[in-house]
Amino acid sequence: MKRILYLLIIFILIARVVTAQQKPQYTQYVFNNYLLNPAVSGIENYTDVKAGYRSQWTGLTGAPVTSYLTVNAPIGQNFIQGDATAFPAGGGINPSSRLYTQNYQAAEPHHGIGFTLVTDKAGPITQTNIDVTYAYHLGITSRLNLAVGVAAGVARTALNTSEITLETALDPAIANGNNSQWKPDLGAGLWLYSSNYYFGASVQQLLPQNLYFSTSTATANANKTVPHYFFTGGVKLFLSDDLTLLPSFLVKEIQPVPLTYDVNLKMSFQDKFWLGGSYRHLDSFGILAGFNLNSFLNVGYSYDITTSALNSVSNGTHEIVIGLLLNNIYKVTCPQHGF
Repeated sequence: MKRILYLLIIFILIARVVTAQQKPQYTQYVFNNYLLNPAVSGIENYTDVKAGYRSQWTGLTGAPVTSYLTVNAPIGQNFIQGDATAFPAGGGINPSSRLYTQNYQAAEPHHGIGFTLVTDKAGPITQTNIDVTYAYHLGITSRLNLAVGVAAGVARTALNTSEITLETALDPAIANGNNSQWKPDLGAGLWLYSSNYYFGASVQQLLPQNLYFSTSTATANANKTVPHYFFTGGVKLFLSDDLTLLPSFLVKEIQPVPLTYDVNLKMSFQDKFWLGGSYRHLDSFGILAGFNLNSFLNVGYSYDITTSALNSVSNGTHEIVIGLLLNNIYKVTCPQHGF
């Protein structure tokens, strides 16, 4: 029974690593790049609040379910109330338009702070990350910005033994075991951005940690977290004054598994709504849609069609994100510095 339990735990963890799932994955990363890169903290001149829920591989028992809350805001009055690219009160130029790009100037130097709470459950294992973030934004040319950010906090990994059926209630593999563990968490990132393109690089789980699910600390019983590296970029392509294409990519490097990548394509209509599609290498195709309802609320939804071997037991993946724009003194309805 002890061996069976170990095999179950190892299978779940290996499966998550192979599919880049030690940390959650997101189809709508373009809607909230802050989840992957702390340098995005405070990139807009309002307080950006987002809540997301992702149900992966629906229909498969024990499949990953992720929920999160993120909050980030700028610090610096010259940026918040005097930003060169800020809209006039009551709204103004659409950030997806050619005119906005032509008139763009680098943002005023400022600080950004934020908070993330992410919970990811797969089978009997739940991982929770709580981090605070800091970033500094600087205009390195008249039209180009560079942000450097760091995230620090704690990560909790828990094994819910009530979801495991054992032949013996006091199985030594988990009895008096270390089934809930808190470890330090650290991440960092860079974000280079202008009006019509961005590039980012970041790392999560910068401090590898050993996890033990029993009182034994033998190497055979240990599971180790590994750093996750993310490289991302995007560009605006103008089809007309109202329609803008926003292609983007995300490359993930996680040792020892092969390099993986996502590609996305969004089509934005003014600053009102967007439609898009995505592809995740050897995993899924996705469709995306979002609405900027007003200067306070926006919503995004995506559905992934599984293309891996799991498609025989999975009904796809659903993800929804709700965003709030607080302290939005210029009444913008979509991001100015991010897209």
